[in-house]
Amino acid sequence: MDTAYPREDPRAPATRKPDGATHTALTLGEPRPQLPRDHMIWSIFSTLYLNLCCFGFLALAHSIKARDQKVAGDLEAARRLGSRAKCYNILAAMWTLVPPLLLLALVVTGALHLSRLAEGSAAFFSTKFDDADYD
Repeated sequence: MDTAYPREDPRAPATRKPDGATHTALTLGEPRPQLPRDHMIWSIFSTLYLNLCCFGFLALAHSIKARDQKVAGDLEAARRLGSRAKCYNILAAMWTLVPPLLLLALVVTGALHLSRLAEGSAAFFSTKFDDADYD
Protein backbone atom coordinates (compact mmCIF):
# COMPACT_ATOMS: atom_id res chain seq x y z
CA MET A 1 0.00 0.00 0.00
CA ASP A 2 1.45 3.32 -1.06
CA THR A 3 1.13 5.97 1.65
CA ALA A 4 3.37 8.57 0.08
CA TYR A 5 2.06 12.10 -0.07
CA PRO A 6 1.10 13.85 -2.24
CA ARG A 7 -0.67 11.05 -4.02
CA GLU A 8 -0.54 11.13 -7.76
CA ASP A 9 -3.12 10.06 -10.26
CA PRO A 10 -1.57 7.41 -12.56
CA ARG A 11 -3.75 8.63 -15.45
CA ALA A 12 -2.42 12.19 -15.28
CA PRO A 13 0.40 13.13 -17.65
CA ALA A 14 3.77 13.44 -15.94
CA THR A 15 5.87 16.54 -16.60
CA ARG A 16 9.53 17.15 -15.93
CA LYS A 17 10.85 20.28 -14.26
CA PRO A 18 14.27 21.75 -15.09
CA ASP A 19 15.63 20.28 -11.86
CA GLY A 20 14.86 16.75 -13.12
CA ALA A 21 11.98 16.03 -10.76
CA THR A 22 8.80 14.55 -12.15
CA HIS A 23 5.56 16.34 -11.26
CA THR A 24 1.99 15.48 -12.01
CA ALA A 25 -0.63 18.08 -12.82
CA LEU A 26 -4.32 17.42 -12.45
CA THR A 27 -6.93 19.58 -14.07
CA LEU A 28 -10.07 19.63 -12.02
CA GLY A 29 -13.49 20.39 -13.39
CA GLU A 30 -15.75 23.07 -12.07
CA PRO A 31 -16.73 22.50 -8.46
CA ARG A 32 -20.26 21.27 -8.05
CA PRO A 33 -22.56 23.62 -6.18
CA GLN A 34 -23.10 22.44 -2.65
CA LEU A 35 -26.65 21.25 -2.17
CA PRO A 36 -28.54 22.97 0.63
CA ARG A 37 -29.15 21.01 3.80
CA ASP A 38 -32.69 20.28 4.87
CA HIS A 39 -31.97 19.08 8.46
CA MET A 40 -34.64 16.37 8.16
CA ILE A 41 -33.32 13.95 10.80
CA TRP A 42 -32.76 16.73 13.33
CA SER A 43 -36.31 17.94 12.67
CA ILE A 44 -37.75 14.46 13.19
CA PHE A 45 -36.01 14.17 16.56
CA SER A 46 -37.14 17.69 17.49
CA THR A 47 -40.70 16.73 16.65
CA LEU A 48 -40.64 13.46 18.59
CA TYR A 49 -39.13 14.84 21.78
CA LEU A 50 -41.04 17.17 24.05
CA ASN A 51 -40.64 20.83 23.16
CA LEU A 52 -42.82 23.78 23.92
CA CYS A 53 -44.58 25.87 21.27
CA CYS A 54 -44.32 23.05 18.67
CA PHE A 55 -41.03 24.34 17.25
CA GLY A 56 -40.10 20.76 16.30
CA PHE A 57 -43.21 20.45 14.14
CA LEU A 58 -42.47 23.77 12.45
CA ALA A 59 -38.90 22.59 11.80
CA LEU A 60 -40.20 19.35 10.30
CA ALA A 61 -42.61 21.22 8.04
CA HIS A 62 -39.83 23.51 6.76
CA SER A 63 -37.49 20.55 6.30
CA ILE A 64 -40.04 18.76 4.16
CA LYS A 65 -40.59 21.92 2.10
CA ALA A 66 -36.81 22.34 1.72
CA ARG A 67 -36.45 18.77 0.50
CA ASP A 68 -39.31 19.27 -1.97
CA GLN A 69 -37.71 22.44 -3.32
CA LYS A 70 -34.35 20.69 -3.62
CA VAL A 71 -35.93 17.89 -5.65
CA ALA A 72 -37.75 20.47 -7.80
CA GLY A 73 -34.43 22.21 -8.52
CA ASP A 74 -35.06 25.52 -6.74
CA LEU A 75 -31.88 25.56 -4.66
CA GLU A 76 -32.32 29.11 -3.36
CA ALA A 77 -35.75 28.36 -1.88
CA ALA A 78 -34.40 25.08 -0.50
CA ARG A 79 -31.50 26.94 1.14
CA ARG A 80 -33.88 29.52 2.65
CA LEU A 81 -36.30 26.88 3.97
CA GLY A 82 -33.43 24.73 5.28
CA SER A 83 -32.05 27.73 7.15
CA ARG A 84 -35.46 28.38 8.66
CA ALA A 85 -35.74 24.70 9.67
CA LYS A 86 -32.35 24.97 11.34
CA CYS A 87 -33.49 28.03 13.32
CA TYR A 88 -36.64 26.23 14.48
CA ASN A 89 -34.55 23.19 15.46
CA ILE A 90 -32.27 25.39 17.54
CA LEU A 91 -35.28 27.01 19.22
CA ALA A 92 -36.78 23.57 19.91
CA ALA A 93 -33.50 22.40 21.44
CA MET A 94 -33.31 25.49 23.63
CA TRP A 95 -36.93 25.08 24.77
CA THR A 96 -36.17 21.45 25.56
CA LEU A 97 -32.89 22.01 27.43
CA VAL A 98 -33.24 25.36 29.21
CA PRO A 99 -36.29 24.74 31.48
CA PRO A 100 -34.87 21.56 33.08
CA LEU A 101 -31.53 23.31 33.60
CA LEU A 102 -33.27 26.27 35.23
CA LEU A 103 -35.27 23.90 37.44
CA LEU A 104 -32.07 22.11 38.46
CA ALA A 105 -30.43 25.46 39.30
CA LEU A 106 -33.45 26.46 41.41
CA VAL A 107 -33.41 23.15 43.29
CA VAL A 108 -29.68 23.43 44.01
CA THR A 109 -29.89 27.04 45.20
CA GLY A 110 -32.97 26.21 47.30
CA ALA A 111 -31.17 23.28 48.91
CA LEU A 112 -28.15 25.49 49.67
CA HIS A 113 -30.40 28.15 51.19
CA LEU A 114 -32.25 25.60 53.33
CA SER A 115 -28.98 24.10 54.55
CA ARG A 116 -27.78 27.54 55.69
CA LEU A 117 -31.09 28.11 57.49
CA ALA A 118 -30.79 24.71 59.16
CA GLU A 119 -27.28 25.54 60.40
CA GLY A 120 -28.58 28.71 62.05
CA SER A 121 -31.52 26.99 63.73
CA ALA A 122 -29.58 23.93 64.89
CA ALA A 123 -28.59 25.73 68.09
CA PHE A 124 -32.26 26.30 68.93
CA PHE A 125 -33.15 22.63 68.63
CA SER A 126 -30.09 21.46 70.57
CA THR A 127 -30.93 23.54 73.67
CA LYS A 128 -31.50 21.39 76.77
CA PHE A 129 -34.21 22.47 79.15
CA ASP A 130 -34.32 21.54 82.82
CA ASP A 131 -37.42 21.03 84.93
CA ALA A 132 -36.50 24.21 86.82
CA ASP A 133 -37.03 26.22 83.65
CA TYR A 134 -40.74 25.42 83.67
CA ASP A 135 -41.52 26.66 87.23
